[in-house]
Amino acid sequence: MEDLGDITWPPEPIRTERLVLRAPEARDRTAFIDLLASAEVHAYLGGPRERDELERGTPAVPEAWPGSFVVDRDGSMIGQILLRRATGHRRPAAAGKADLGYLFLPGAWGHGYAGEACAAALSWFDGAVPGEPVVLTTQSANGRSMRLAAKLGFTEVERFEAWGAEQWLGMRTPVTAAG
Repeated sequence: MEDLGDITWPPEPIRTERLVLRAPEARDRTAFIDLLASAEVHAYLGGPRERDELERGTPAVPEAWPGSFVVDRDGSMIGQILLRRATGHRRPAAAGKADLGYLFLPGAWGHGYAGEACAAALSWFDGAVPGEPVVLTTQSANGRSMRLAAKLGFTEVERFEAWGAEQWLGMRTPVTAAG
């Protein structure tokens, strides 16, 4: 994955009604480890990583690169939004486009935080990189992720087999000044 181009990073924190999207900080390290080690979070992502490996290998400020937002609720990390260029994507329809990803701790599920945070990140993206489509890939068996993709305006481009399961690739048409 490559960066998103000529954007200022990190941007000012993005505030929604209940959340703040901000750059990762050292205080988020434990939450990142919890997120990456969670079997629930990674049920459709190939499984969790080993906690011992994460404790040893996670830097003081994890995931500190352009396009990585911490989703903060009341001063604590509850998830992560990722926007990155999909240069090495396996599917030609997605290659080179911005790719949206999201991970939330299980305690944050079912409250609408993912939709709120993703919508805010996409709105920021539309302003920072106008006219660009965004892709999203998820396992078609992941009902929550499929519903969120539809709510965010992603439409199906194709389904394909990868990592032992059917994957869904959707695209969100770029928002333009006229649209």
